[in-house]
Amino acid sequence: MKLSIDKHEFQRGLTRIQTIVEKRNTMPILANVLLDAKKDGDAGVLSFAATDLEVGICGSHPASVAEAGGITVSAKKLYEIVRELPEEPVHLEVASNFYLTLRCARAEFSLAGTAPEEYPDRPMVSPGRMAVVQGAVLGDMIARTMYAASIDETRYNLNGVFLERRSDRDTIRMVATDGHRLACVDRELGSDFEGLSSGVIIPRKALAEIKRLVDEEDTEEVEIGFEGNHGLVRKGSVTLTMRLIEGEFPNYQQVIPEQTNHHLMVPTETLGHALRRVALLSAERGRAIKLDLSDGTLALSANNPDLGEAREEIDVDYAGETLSIAFNARYLMDALAALATKEARLEFQDSLSPAQLIPSDDADTLAVVMPMRV
Repeated sequence: MKLSIDKHEFQRGLTRIQTIVEKRNTMPILANVLLDAKKDGDAGVLSFAATDLEVGICGSHPASVAEAGGITVSAKKLYEIVRELPEEPVHLEVASNFYLTLRCARAEFSLAGTAPEEYPDRPMVSPGRMAVVQGAVLGDMIARTMYAASIDETRYNLNGVFLERRSDRDTIRMVATDGHRLACVDRELGSDFEGLSSGVIIPRKALAEIKRLVDEEDTEEVEIGFEGNHGLVRKGSVTLTMRLIEGEFPNYQQVIPEQTNHHLMVPTETLGHALRRVALLSAERGRAIKLDLSDGTLALSANNPDLGEAREEIDVDYAGETLSIAFNARYLMDALAALATKEARLEFQDSLSPAQLIPSDDADTLAVVMPMRV
């Protein structure tokens, strides 16, 4: 392999794979990036590929290829080197003993590598039909739900976001829950999906990679499809593959309150700041904060026998019965941040029932938080 490539293109390709390469030493080669150069006339492409056996990414970038070939080298170390190089073309050459020589301006590096044949094969995912969706809409759905996915490895079927097609409303729904809270969002993506007859569970890491992909400046649309227990997302020359979570997602509809008696409008930024301040004196375990609701006022309080007490009142649009209810402050703050709205409707049934938050400008987004006993 012998080629030269623009430093910006080289760094961009390496940046995409940094969060995918396996940091643990279960298989040392998973910490490497697979570089594959192909010649096409006087030009060519350099492909970057990485996988942790659950999520994989492959992207191609234009390069001037003199000799085709491939190699795998440490993804982290190569990225650190390229990041510090001057804005000059980068020249790469692989020796017969699989050492990669990198030259840029007057700098030269030599990295030990391995044969490309030693890198694990990536799954071949070929959905029957790919759905084209707006990147901004997909990214927004992920941001509004992923925070509620469980990080408890013993509850594997909750370690991701459930994606299903709502035939009754012709929308796509994303749902996440960890048993203590739930996030749900519906959107019209304007494209037909295959493989969603019973829904799929996309793991957290794959969702984070999709979010990074759609957040790139040049992303307008992406293609997405599912086949068996795999999913695929494509943007131009970049392809992201993922292994879906096998298992049954719980009946989340049972968690969403069917009826609520107490409704109030809350300014999300004001409430979020008050929660952060009062939570400073909440108990380390549980982070419990008590909410006392009365006419026009919402009082937040925390009590920690080892530290002291905190209380703050905010003005709210409410006229009804008094009510006291407690929540984990972190769960409320996460929900408010994910809603990304200036004002939200907070609804309760009673002090022992779940509360739900709905943005004032988006009835298709919902956050549910379970109460605590204090």
